[in-house]
Amino acid sequence: MDRGNCSSVDEFIFLGITNNPGKNVALFTTFLFVYLTTLLANLGMIILIRMDTQLHTPMYFFLSNLSFCDFCYSTAIGPKMLVDLLAAEKSIPFVGCALQFLIFCVFADSECLLLAVMAFDRYQAISNPLLYTVKMSNTVCSMLMVGVYLVATTDGLVHTTLAFRLCFCGSNEINHFFCDLPPLYLLSCSDIQVNELALFIVFGFIELSTISGVLVSYCYIILSVLNIRSAEGRFKAFSTCTSHLTTVAIFQGTMLFMYFRPSSSYSLDQDKMTSLFYTLVIPMLNPLIYSLRNKDVKEALKKLKMKM
Repeated sequence: MDRGNCSSVDEFIFLGITNNPGKNVALFTTFLFVYLTTLLANLGMIILIRMDTQLHTPMYFFLSNLSFCDFCYSTAIGPKMLVDLLAAEKSIPFVGCALQFLIFCVFADSECLLLAVMAFDRYQAISNPLLYTVKMSNTVCSMLMVGVYLVATTDGLVHTTLAFRLCFCGSNEINHFFCDLPPLYLLSCSDIQVNELALFIVFGFIELSTISGVLVSYCYIILSVLNIRSAEGRFKAFSTCTSHLTTVAIFQGTMLFMYFRPSSSYSLDQDKMTSLFYTLVIPMLNPLIYSLRNKDVKEALKKLKMKM
């Protein structure tokens, strides 16, 4: 990357989660458990969906992609953070920092868009049950996922290119545990107005599209459910949406808090805790939310246990 007349920065140094070395072992143990649970839960969900033919439906196709996104962006951050908790020097190469952020951005954006696609899928399933398999065919589902990954990759490349062309002519110490935009912006001695504008427009478009898509889909879902005569039918229809709504509320609420603020309001010590939540905890919670509240997944798990 050509950074013009900026002084060369070959690596960054993470200051980490805490300044108290005495807490590192306890934090390492805690987040190792969280990360391993994330890996097992998301990989387990993907394998379960592929193995059980009853889960070969659009809903579970999108759910397996959600688990894939959770697995990818938590893996981009988790292992490095765990190593740094026990390491004396928490360094990362300049290119490695850019790559870490790119992977995180692509799959976090993919998850945002995928949540809107999943809301649309629920709308089709509840509003048009007889035509559901036709309207949400394998081709349609695959095209939707290609669109999700294409938009997310474009957004990730835009933010990564803009961020890593900034001048870092002072300290190379990042007051964070991974390469994220807010601490990088604070470290830069360049004008970041273009970066903040791009973040507001491009990522803002993704967030607006996601939230609007979810809200519009659920407005139609509510109208469709109200037309169902039996109370049991209404409850069954709503129950298929509660897991998705829980995931949307947790993920989107955290993302809006993190990235839609002026740089003057960044408080990195506070933001570290928020970042830990959406980079490690949310990817662990998503498969648990869907498995604990989903009858089909529970049945698939029972059948798998009987075969073993």
